[in-house]
Amino acid sequence: MFSKFTSILQHAVEALAPSLPLQEDFVYHWKAITHYYIETSDDKAPVTDTNIPSHLDQMLGILLQEEREREFGVTGPCMEYLLHHKILETLYTLGKADCPPGMKQQVLVFYTKLLGRIQQPLLPHVNVHRPVQKLIRLCGEVLATPTENEEIQFLCIVCAKLKQNPYLVNFFLENKLKSLASRGTPDVISEDSLKGQHSLSTDTGQLCQPEELSGAVGLEHAEAEDEPPQQMDELSASLENLAVSPLPEATAVHPNQDYNLVNSLLNLTRSPDGRIAVKACEGLMLLVSLPEPAAARCLTQSTCLCQLLTDRLASLYKALPQSVDPLDIETVEAINWGLDSYSHKEDASAFPGKRALISFLSWFDYCDQLIKEAQKTAAITLAKAVHERFFIGVMEPQLMQTSEMGILTSTALLHRIVRQVTSDVLLQEMVFFILGEQREPETLADVSRHPLRHRLIEHCDHISDEISIMTLRMFEHLLQKPNEHILYNLVLRNLEERNYTEYKPVCPEDKDVVENGLIAGAVDLEEDPLFTDISPDNTLSNQEWLSSSPPATPDHPKNDGKTEVHKIVNSFLCLVPDEAKSSYHVEGTGYDTYLRDAHRQFRDYCAICLRWEWPGSPKALEKCNLEATFFEGHFLKVLFDRMGRILDQPYDVNLQVTSVLSRLSLFPHPHIHEYLLDPYVNLASGCRSLFSVIVRVVGDLMVRIQRIPDFTPKLLLVRKRLLGLEPEGPIIDHITLLEGVIVLEEFCKELAAIAFVKYHASSTP
Repeated sequence: MFSKFTSILQHAVEALAPSLPLQEDFVYHWKAITHYYIETSDDKAPVTDTNIPSHLDQMLGILLQEEREREFGVTGPCMEYLLHHKILETLYTLGKADCPPGMKQQVLVFYTKLLGRIQQPLLPHVNVHRPVQKLIRLCGEVLATPTENEEIQFLCIVCAKLKQNPYLVNFFLENKLKSLASRGTPDVISEDSLKGQHSLSTDTGQLCQPEELSGAVGLEHAEAEDEPPQQMDELSASLENLAVSPLPEATAVHPNQDYNLVNSLLNLTRSPDGRIAVKACEGLMLLVSLPEPAAARCLTQSTCLCQLLTDRLASLYKALPQSVDPLDIETVEAINWGLDSYSHKEDASAFPGKRALISFLSWFDYCDQLIKEAQKTAAITLAKAVHERFFIGVMEPQLMQTSEMGILTSTALLHRIVRQVTSDVLLQEMVFFILGEQREPETLADVSRHPLRHRLIEHCDHISDEISIMTLRMFEHLLQKPNEHILYNLVLRNLEERNYTEYKPVCPEDKDVVENGLIAGAVDLEEDPLFTDISPDNTLSNQEWLSSSPPATPDHPKNDGKTEVHKIVNSFLCLVPDEAKSSYHVEGTGYDTYLRDAHRQFRDYCAICLRWEWPGSPKALEKCNLEATFFEGHFLKVLFDRMGRILDQPYDVNLQVTSVLSRLSLFPHPHIHEYLLDPYVNLASGCRSLFSVIVRVVGDLMVRIQRIPDFTPKLLLVRKRLLGLEPEGPIIDHITLLEGVIVLEEFCKELAAIAFVKYHASSTP
């Protein structure tokens, strides 16, 4: 009580006293703090009962006022006093001792405000970054301390300053042996720690020129007056190197180097206070994005960042219940790592394991965003750690198990993170995990190269419809990711040699028909406003989608492009016989309803595939190895097998199979277009295409229709029920077949729309 009264009295005296010059005022407040330690005998009283917080605030205010009154970059006498007399070093010592109690908190606040509010660059000064580095080591040593909030604020302001000027990060990469020795003795800035560094820089991130360093060099020489001659010589040599040496690329990172700023933040990510943990994660996000290669290497080699990310992913994944409803995994709200404020008590739609699921997905989102922001080499190392320690170490055994419930849950989780990933580097590692890195053509017996890939493709045709649908949905979303290896590994590597075709040499007269007719037809094609922007930047205008569709042979000459595309469209539209069609009885279910969707989706796929430099036309047959045995690959084999059973499979399975096939058909690659969308391709012996598979299904359908009385009325009733136009009623015989026929008709219309849209894109000038 008495000391508080003294403080109030002192403030009153200071207010009434004539104002001193800033430097005298600054020195007065600093000496008032040091005198406290000389005069006081009670070191148990908390710092809040003393005048120390007030004096520190006054000192900070004076420094800010001094800076406002001077030109930017000009160091005033108060700041020179603070640097020359190593005030920050002294405050660090007092904070470390926490004398009087609560002093550490006051020191952290002073450092934070000083670095955050002073505009001129302070960190390049040896008597700033040295005590800052020491104070960093004190942060996060013990969790749940009263100073955690001040610690994270201090660390984050240091990170923000490094983000403004990334080269300064090299001051915070320490040699382990030196840092251990320095904990008991005063630090001396050495040539090793500064070699290859520029000392001063502006807040704009531009390096100062050597002449701009002269003021700071003189200042640091002044600071060194109290040092022993040997240390002063070493400091002088360091400063000479400082102004002329190259950028920090030259800094060598040794395995025994510390990155204490990262280590302290990592400790605070474990704080029981969620706000502190999120702020620590934000600080790490800033540090991993710094472009300095030395810092990136130290980050991944000398800290436990990789281990923390992957260990927490693993523990959160293992904490999930053994069985979570796949629908819950799919529909749980979008997860943002910094906004994990879920309250189970307030959630009326809570399900068992929701809290654990949100925690896992939130941390995965953090890993994804961290890798997305990270410097390139750091990002690759972090993503590989997730691949090896989490994907392979934790997820793969779950995906390879035999328990149907376990397979379903783990596949649903894989599907969710496939949808969620946005980092290109992490996506690449996820793709290699799921599919492997192989790019050579597959063989029928080639199942051991990447067992997980084979197992997942097998699951597309699993005895459990739920597992089949979930795995197909995972592949469908995988195909939508901007990664060329996905489509190449699953499909393109098997189509590269076009050995699904039977080659027949073209007669000269047929060649003239093809060249003249196709071009003339392209010019005559009517303008349609729906397709004017189909091709981004007109990049597809020179792609001859139908140059080999159908192949020009004496048996099948081409006449003109417009006729050709209509023949292809009609081939798909006429596949299903009239007696098996039901859409023309229901308004708004015609072929044209698919055109707009196909147009939008194809434009999106073109935008994704532009960077992959795909060819504009198929590989010339003369250059293809047509003698090699054709195998469509395990993925297309499963899809074609499923498609062949469309009349005998559940409606939901059929929808998912046809959805994946239509996605594949949309890709703007000439071999995919030929193999999946060309009804007239001359198939080699023993080969099948999507069109030939559907033809076989239709042949089977025609036989089975004859055995079903009142087939057409039943078919129409089923369609209306599926559309919600008729209420549910008595079970209809042959319901699976009838639903399959409806899916087949719609799928053929969708393929016709895609073929038309792709042709229009290739012929639009």
